[in-house]
Amino acid sequence: MNKVEIYSSDTCGYCQEAKSFFRENNVEYIEHNISKDMEARKELMKKGYMSVPVIVINEEEIVGFNKEKIASALNL
Repeated sequence: MNKVEIYSSDTCGYCQEAKSFFRENNVEYIEHNISKDMEARKELMKKGYMSVPVIVINEEEIVGFNKEKIASALNL
């Protein structure tokens, strides 16, 4: 089973698209909303990112909503 996490914010359109994509493909994910969770924001910055979405699939970090890369990482 894939471990999927997404760092998102309330105003991020690509984050919404990514979460819709996960729901459409029955992919369970853990969301870290940096608009509401300061710890998640710090974690994201520690990884070296300043923008969202950052999607982590089994330790692989994907910046932005790259559907092909995400599907490949999930073996869809």
